[in-house]
Amino acid sequence: MTVEPTPGGEGRVPDLSRPQVEGMFEQRLSEAFLTLGCFNLAVFGKTGAGKSTLVNAIFGRDVAQTGMGRPVTKGLVYYRHHDGFLGVYDSEGFETGTAGDAIVAGLRRIVDENRGQSFDTQIHAAWYLVRWSDRRFEGAQEQFVRELAALGLPVIMVLTQVPSRDGEPHPEAREFAQYIEGLGLPLKPNGRVVLTNALADEFTGHPVFGLQELLDDTYLVIPEAAEAALTAAQVVDVGRKKKAVAAIINQAVVVAAGVGATPIPFADAALLVPNQVTMISRITAAYGLPPSRSRALATTGSLLLTGGATMAGRYAVTSLLKFIPGGAVAGSAISATVAGALTKAVGMAWARVCEYALTLDTPARDQFLASPEVSEKFLAFLKEAQRAGTGSRRR
Repeated sequence: MTVEPTPGGEGRVPDLSRPQVEGMFEQRLSEAFLTLGCFNLAVFGKTGAGKSTLVNAIFGRDVAQTGMGRPVTKGLVYYRHHDGFLGVYDSEGFETGTAGDAIVAGLRRIVDENRGQSFDTQIHAAWYLVRWSDRRFEGAQEQFVRELAALGLPVIMVLTQVPSRDGEPHPEAREFAQYIEGLGLPLKPNGRVVLTNALADEFTGHPVFGLQELLDDTYLVIPEAAEAALTAAQVVDVGRKKKAVAAIINQAVVVAAGVGATPIPFADAALLVPNQVTMISRITAAYGLPPSRSRALATTGSLLLTGGATMAGRYAVTSLLKFIPGGAVAGSAISATVAGALTKAVGMAWARVCEYALTLDTPARDQFLASPEVSEKFLAFLKEAQRAGTGSRRR
């Protein structure tokens, strides 16, 4: 960033223009999504086991319908969702006999080719689905699961479409799961079977069931390098997203405090912008908002953080400072405390914008992310923080 001399001889940092910040946002957003990598899941099970329903319930998207598919071996197609951080290997639903042999042979080739390659080209977990009402687990299915495990894939066994009442699964489904567990299959983690119901049934009253347990087990078996992509892709556990975002904000606060370690003039608040741009970009990626909307988000972000040139900019670097210790007087130096507190407030407000976006269905979310409402929500959340800060000072 260029420092221009003032008439008095002292250097100052000029306000960043909106095009400059917008370009910075686009670059940092792209970097943030690339850093996530891709979580790759293989899903198997007979026709009618509910593979698409379960994937859609965990990830909020039908990858087979919305992703880019390419056959990778006989009976197996790899779908990469256009968001980039989720890939699914989907079988045709016939994993026994000759068809199963062909799939295993193809998987063996895929695993061998990707061994030692980038982690986002590898298969990180496999779900094998069995519809509980079948009440049968055949020898060919058992053999198929063992061969999957022999390839080095962590296999999670999932009973699907399980009815439950008051959080307890149907006793016959539990009995069926115990039977499968007694076969001594190399299942992860700890040889257990996960009971699930991915779609609520209004007619019978059977609720969604077991998705959190399946997600937790998946986290237990995948490599650490794939966790960020899984956190971004899944829609079941918002708490995991919040935890990841809290770490991002804390890191940005440390950087901001370093910038303000030697107090900077209020007019040089633009020094904080690059760090805040990086923070907002990483928050956006961590929540799994669509990178296809990155242009609109970059435009909004530039509007929010371009010095004092906009309503949002003026609010962020003046009104917000009023409730931060040491930041009450416009024109005063921005200390490490003020820089850190300002950055934290911006990060938390943006996180709330992202959380709000996640509550919307896909069309409404895309419309929201491309609209001025993003700025309005952001400012509203900052104002809430101001009221809370003012109240805490009075107490």
